Amino acid sequence: MKIESLHHVAIICSDYGQSKRFYTEILGFTIDNEVYRKERDSYKLDLSLNGQYLIELFSFPNPPQRPTRPEATGLRHISFGVKDIEQSVEFLTSKNIIVEPIRIDEYTGRKFTFFNDPDNLPIEIYEV
Repeated sequence: MKIESLHHVAIICSDYGQSKRFYTEILGFTIDNEVYRKERDSYKLDLSLNGQYLIELFSFPNPPQRPTRPEATGLRHISFGVKDIEQSVEFLTSKNIIVEPIRIDEYTGRKFTFFNDPDNLPIEIYEV
């Protein structure tokens, strides 16, 4: 098997409208496609960033909570590259998003930090 690329990350949210606004209005993703699946009582939202399809956002009735802390097995976080981390933190803070203090990657010397989406999914921004 030869993997060519990451195709997408699937995220299940508890409040579809809130998460849709977060990923589009705060993080700047573009909506490629939005489908309501009546038989599942579920939305599926395909999101792109800079023309690259990256996230499938799903809603399901009463999804179970994600065990996140301290460190649960499974997906740890998703990470996005940014050019200016201080400017990104300032923007997130202006939208009332709590951002952890900026850290320095001990191996690369690059700056990074974390914040959470509306369902407490950890998101990292990493200065590239």
